[in-house]
Amino acid sequence: MSEPTKSPNGRPGGKNQPERFQPKVILIWLAIFTVMAVLWYQTDKSGNTNEIPMYDVVVNTEEGLIVSGKIFPNPNGGNDYYDVVGTMKMKDELAPEGFVVVPFRADGKLGDEQYAILQSSGKFQENESNTFLPQLLAGLIPFLLVIGIIYFLFVRQLRMAGRGALSFGKSKAKLLTQNKEKTTFNDVAGCDEAKEEVSEIIDFLKDPKKFQRIGARIPTGILMVGPPGTGKTLLAKAVAGEAEVPFFSISGSDFVEMFVGVGASRVRDMFEQGRKSAPCLIFIDEIDAVGRQRGAGVGGGNDEREQTLNSLLVEMDGFDTTEGVIIMAATNRPDVLDKALLRPGRFDREVVIGLPDLRGREDILKVHAKKIKLSESVDLRNIARATPGFAGADLANLLNEGALMAARKNKNQVEMIDIHDAKDKISFGRERRQLMDEEDQRMTAFHEAGHALIAALLYKTKIKLHKVTIIPRGRALGLTMSTATKDILGQSKSELMDDICMAMGGRIGEEVETGDFSNGAAMDIKQATGIARHMVCHWGMSPLGPISFGDNEEHLFLGREISKTHNLSEETAKRIDEEISNIIQGQFERAKVLVEENREALKKIANALLEYETIEGVHVQEIVDFGEIRTEVISTKTEELKQEETALEEKEEKDKKSEESEELPPAVGGAQAMA
Repeated sequence: MSEPTKSPNGRPGGKNQPERFQPKVILIWLAIFTVMAVLWYQTDKSGNTNEIPMYDVVVNTEEGLIVSGKIFPNPNGGNDYYDVVGTMKMKDELAPEGFVVVPFRADGKLGDEQYAILQSSGKFQENESNTFLPQLLAGLIPFLLVIGIIYFLFVRQLRMAGRGALSFGKSKAKLLTQNKEKTTFNDVAGCDEAKEEVSEIIDFLKDPKKFQRIGARIPTGILMVGPPGTGKTLLAKAVAGEAEVPFFSISGSDFVEMFVGVGASRVRDMFEQGRKSAPCLIFIDEIDAVGRQRGAGVGGGNDEREQTLNSLLVEMDGFDTTEGVIIMAATNRPDVLDKALLRPGRFDREVVIGLPDLRGREDILKVHAKKIKLSESVDLRNIARATPGFAGADLANLLNEGALMAARKNKNQVEMIDIHDAKDKISFGRERRQLMDEEDQRMTAFHEAGHALIAALLYKTKIKLHKVTIIPRGRALGLTMSTATKDILGQSKSELMDDICMAMGGRIGEEVETGDFSNGAAMDIKQATGIARHMVCHWGMSPLGPISFGDNEEHLFLGREISKTHNLSEETAKRIDEEISNIIQGQFERAKVLVEENREALKKIANALLEYETIEGVHVQEIVDFGEIRTEVISTKTEELKQEETALEEKEEKDKKSEESEELPPAVGGAQAMA
């Protein structure tokens, strides 16, 4: 068998062409299977026949039990040696005719008299011998099978340079070429600064000589840093799409394997593939999986992950940027990366992709809105204004959830109300129609009314009250929802105090109405305590002064040292606890005064919640300012709940009338039953 045609570099089909399963190999194996089938047909065509002695064939012929048959001379047995096949009758009491016709086969010697008996019966036909072909095939088939097995297990595996069964040391990088769906900068929005940072990479990949003429060295690697969902991977694909070069994508976890040395081998193979496909772009997603700081954590270093990292460092250090290969990586944990990985010459440039601002969120919404049928009433700018802190993935999920809600309601278009409902679901959890008795519902109403009252009194600028509900969402029995009116980059001390005061409002609302309080304020207390602790220990917003305490609070296994240095005295720790307690207690008393001064408004808000279940922030503000709700309230109660409440009211009214009729004296003059 001739070898496949090879290119000058030794790879079939030319440079950078993947090894393919050639058509002639398929034809060879089809021929082998065809020959095997013919051999089986020739040698085992009577596999279900009855083997009988040649003497029985003669006896059955004389008794007239033979239906038909064929006689084949068999030279292998010598003279007068024959193979006889055919059908004969066999007794069977269960059969309708008392017998069944079955096939038979026999071989052996036939004398002249016996042969004459078979011939005179008129049931047999004599055929020429055809044993040459089965014998030939029986000798060739095993030989061909052995050759085929050797070819596939050894020759092809060696020629494929480790693919197939020996591929565990090869890179798992996925190659995305221009033949597939192309991603460009038009598909990326909300990160204009990041696109400017990587634009010169595109220029270099398109025209490297422009930079080489003046002696400029393009960055070896670019590290993209940012929260999850901000578009780091998408930006890397867009760079490759704009430059129109091959794009190798691999995850950091793909280098980790159970075999020793596999990770380092895959790193070397990945860079080798990049050199052969130059100019190209190699993208390593979640590089913190393999690039964590060495020698940290339990057990120290010298593990398989560190060997992989060492191989990556060596390859990047000896990488020639004039070859036109750019390394890009993404992570949301740059603090745990090894310092050797971040030095110039490896990852020279760090591109920060943060959360989008108002304009960025609007641009992102426009990109994702192209695939969704939106109503004319949908204002993307208002949605962008109402979603501060949302990443690109969050905004895409928001539109998708709105489309799902509209589809469940059998709408043809997505309306603004669907987007708002989707935002509430994503931010605060899905509504749970959990049955609550009157007492629990009343306690929840006054709890949320306390939060809403203080929010309406204190929040005026950056944050506004959005909605209040006593419908369970997530793990909460009720929610007071506040939204930011703009992107919050920082908070003052007074704003943080307002947050703590608002968190205390729920417990005070319960206490003012019932004289008691429940454990429903557990999360509020936890949130308020966390804010107060940060104010004292990290932000310098206490009489202790602008001093940071507890800066050694590192998590284990995150690439940091285990040991801690205790830089706090017992006296300082005591003062910290006192200041935290003073802040919490002061805001608790402040919230109590506000609720007591506006007790009537508290009751009206709670009664409105009991009636409508959900009210908007504007309704709460109207109660605080005017003492009543002046705008229309859209009830969130379902038709089933309304029907249940109506039936319950009718039943109560009927029972009341029956009780009143029993108290009246019997009617006189009417039709009465007389004994």
